[in-house]
Amino acid sequence: MKRPSSPLLSAIAASVTTAAAMVSLTLVGGLPASAGGAQAAPKGGGAQQLGDPDYGVCRGTDARCHHDWGNFDPAKGYKILVYSRTAGPRHANLGPVLPAGLNPPLTDANVAQKALVKLGADNGFAVDWTEDVAQLATPQKLFAYNAIVFMSTSRDTLDDAAQTSLRQYIRGGGGFVGVHNAFGTEYNWPWYEGLLGGANFYDHGPSQPGTVQTVDRKDTSTAGLPSRWAFTDEWYNLVPFPSSVRFLAAVDEKTLTKGVRGSQGHPGHGSFHPVAWCQYYDGGRSWVTTLGHDAKAFTDDGTGFAGAKEFRSLLLGGIESAMGKKPFCR
Repeated sequence: MKRPSSPLLSAIAASVTTAAAMVSLTLVGGLPASAGGAQAAPKGGGAQQLGDPDYGVCRGTDARCHHDWGNFDPAKGYKILVYSRTAGPRHANLGPVLPAGLNPPLTDANVAQKALVKLGADNGFAVDWTEDVAQLATPQKLFAYNAIVFMSTSRDTLDDAAQTSLRQYIRGGGGFVGVHNAFGTEYNWPWYEGLLGGANFYDHGPSQPGTVQTVDRKDTSTAGLPSRWAFTDEWYNLVPFPSSVRFLAAVDEKTLTKGVRGSQGHPGHGSFHPVAWCQYYDGGRSWVTTLGHDAKAFTDDGTGFAGAKEFRSLLLGGIESAMGKKPFCR
């Protein structure tokens, strides 16, 4: 998949250097700029855009950035909404475009959506799904869900009403999970870029096997994962580089035998190339991963597609923590 071309982004990519990721917490509501203890990339690690973008919200790993305004009652159980609308390239694991409405029929080709429905059924939370932007039109609709999952959405997948609704939902303490091409979505909306951790998709190298390193094994989403595990993906390169987040997993670029240089010339992220992280953002919780390209990652039992079991464990933990069912970004 290619990001829309931009002379500015091309210039940024050309100037990328192997420097540590800058970490800060945006000052909102009286919180100190140093709060949160967010993890930075190791010195000499990730490539980045110089500077730390200011998204005008409270963000980072300090739980004081979360709003607990009573919008979610655990006694009512837990439910997520899987949103997979594409307004540009569509990943094969999404299958054919879904009809309008909530919970339209799924075919066997709608692999990722069906896998998330099963994940919920197996782990005690309800799952609705849609590609109808009208289902996101009001915060009242979204507050029925403990988390919203953007499953490989693409390009301008939200209209103005849905953008406003999503922002109000997050400000009300809602959870967000972004999977794979959620990073190829809403390029021209800075608030959404911040929701992704102040990061965005730039390009990727060849889809190939690699080794994922579990950077933080104390988080809900990484608990029980091995320190290193095999996986195959497109290994997204990012501009900007994530900031003010807790890094959870990274790919060891030395294991990528086909190289990491992207189609638009991004050189990769050197000694620290993150693939999953979490943060509090503008009142809500955000857990994201760049992984999830191959359909087999969602369905294989781990014997034929290396790392499928670990990927689903990572994703399950991310969903459960983002919706408040388990501790978040601890």
